[in-house]
Amino acid sequence: MDPCTSAKTASLLGPNEPPAVETVNAGGAANAVLVCDHASHRVPEQLGTLGLESALLADHIGWDPGAAAVARRLSAHLDAPLVLSGYSRLVIDCNRAPHSAESIVERSSGVPIPGNHALSTEDRAARIDALFRPYHDAIARLLDSRSRQPAHLLSVHSFTPILSGQLRPWHIGISYWRDCRLAALLRKALSGTGGLEIGDNEPYPIEEDIDYTIPLHGEGRGLPCAMIEIRQDEIRTALGAIAWAARLAEAYRLIEIEVLGLMGPSGTAE
Repeated sequence: MDPCTSAKTASLLGPNEPPAVETVNAGGAANAVLVCDHASHRVPEQLGTLGLESALLADHIGWDPGAAAVARRLSAHLDAPLVLSGYSRLVIDCNRAPHSAESIVERSSGVPIPGNHALSTEDRAARIDALFRPYHDAIARLLDSRSRQPAHLLSVHSFTPILSGQLRPWHIGISYWRDCRLAALLRKALSGTGGLEIGDNEPYPIEEDIDYTIPLHGEGRGLPCAMIEIRQDEIRTALGAIAWAARLAEAYRLIEIEVLGLMGPSGTAE
């Protein structure tokens, strides 16, 4: 890499700013590994507010409200390691490939993002190197360190109740790519709790040309994997996040033995 580019990418985050990624309970005993791609709406100080009001950054276009709170509590319930992104999806989306048109968007849900307009190649490289790569490197290191025990990957997200004027009735959705077995087990366990509208690959299916984390770190390693999407009005409060983390932990414990049956001795899906 050009030394001038290296210097620029290294300086995107100031010395007193939070890191690009946080790993919680790295040595957790659970076979489940949790990730949260859209855990924060923070923007590097160097980029200001991307030209947006703080209320917009804190809304669903800037992150997945409630997802990090649920993921942290679920990590504690299961004694599972958790990796969280440190900055807003509007700076760079950690669940999109860097070459994707959705990696750094100029508009989200109809809202223009002024700070993302007319970025140079160097501007984009700075965001990739400072924020995107450290997050995915942390996931890779964590999974590498657990290669001798069975493992599976759960990605925790949240979704807005209304998008483009359309109501989205699901309380929770469980999404998957090619391997639907872990997702099917989770849906079965959650359906037993009663009163829930559970989406099967809704509101978002995992697609290879859109999603990045599950295809790369989950199915790319042959691990059973699924994406959990919780409706945001269910978890915008601390009490909601507490309740959903407990519900997910209970559902997971019901299927834990069956999940182990999905994995070979090396932790890969059979």
